[in-house]
Amino acid sequence: MSTFRTLDDLGDVTGKVALVRGDLNLPMQDGTVTDDTRVRAAAATILELAGKGAKVLLLAHFCRPKGERVSTQSLSMVIDCLQSVLEREVMFVSEIAGPVVAQSLGILRPGDIAVLENTRFWKGEEKNDPELVKAIAANGDFYVNDAFSAAHRAHASTEGLAHVLPAYAGRSMQAELEALEKALGNPQKPVAAVVGGAKVSSKLDVLKHLVGKVDHLIIGGGMANTFLAARGVSVGKSLCEHDLAATAEEILDNADKAGCTVHLPYDVAVAKEFAANPSSLRICNVHEVAADEMILDVGPLAVEALGDVLKICRTLVWNGPLGAFEIAPFDAATVALARTAAALSREGSLVSVAGGGDTVAALNHAGVAGDFSYVSTAGGAFLEWMEGKELPGVVALER
Repeated sequence: MSTFRTLDDLGDVTGKVALVRGDLNLPMQDGTVTDDTRVRAAAATILELAGKGAKVLLLAHFCRPKGERVSTQSLSMVIDCLQSVLEREVMFVSEIAGPVVAQSLGILRPGDIAVLENTRFWKGEEKNDPELVKAIAANGDFYVNDAFSAAHRAHASTEGLAHVLPAYAGRSMQAELEALEKALGNPQKPVAAVVGGAKVSSKLDVLKHLVGKVDHLIIGGGMANTFLAARGVSVGKSLCEHDLAATAEEILDNADKAGCTVHLPYDVAVAKEFAANPSSLRICNVHEVAADEMILDVGPLAVEALGDVLKICRTLVWNGPLGAFEIAPFDAATVALARTAAALSREGSLVSVAGGGDTVAALNHAGVAGDFSYVSTAGGAFLEWMEGKELPGVVALER
């Protein structure tokens, strides 16, 4: 039994009003949505509730209007996209509480769907103001949170409502929480984590938390250079946070104490300039990097060894690329290891959970996002979960 209620715990909801917090913070260009991934993720919950005869009121934020009404940040902008994904008519309501919402509910029939205005037009949203919470809740019978991506924020629509109405996890939130439980909550061991990206400073808390949780920690990207430098390796002109050497040493010491093996690259792809297929490209041992060279990717021998590590593991958590994957050939290591993880996931020997913007882009680039057990599109919330922090929006849903 899960620790939170899901839509399976709902009784008869015919004619009842469901306040559903979704993620409709969609990327736009010239007034048109450029990526509808988040709407497709929300569709299951919305259509299930509508199908059961509830009146569905969608709550969401859009951009950062800081408590002011900004016409270019109105959620009316996403109505067309919603209607095309849901294949249903969606009503737009210009308020989030009060008589205008109550009036709209008089027009909506059971099974109808409406979107309320951008919650961040109200100053009380980000302050989690109890008065605003009460006002929004007055028009609803129950609350469904389907926005894991906003669960690290204790706002009125993400956390406050769960305390004043019966609260449930939507299908997208449920899938996310179940995947995360399998990845770090109660995983099958051995567990591996891949942590990449440019800077150690942005993922210090992640690394500190993971060494006590996983059996193998694979460090890639620019942050691997900081660890190599801390170990006395000369990294040339590579991106490196030399001032964090002591912190890197401390993380390595803690890993030793916890019985966690840290994997740093021992061969690397280097070049004198950061450009596509540079003439100065070469593969070398980490101890042979020249003073005028930059490490831009993990080398093929190290990647092969890392693939062997994944073969003995049962669970993998992945956040961040291994190299400068945006430019060929520095995408080679990320693509190769992602394909190994995908193949192991397909054959059922590995539960693989990945998350974060760069990671999703890298897995799509490798053509394997669909083969991982679960890919989270949440950025900040996924990172805070990897840091071992409690997410207010999730805690509020617990039974």
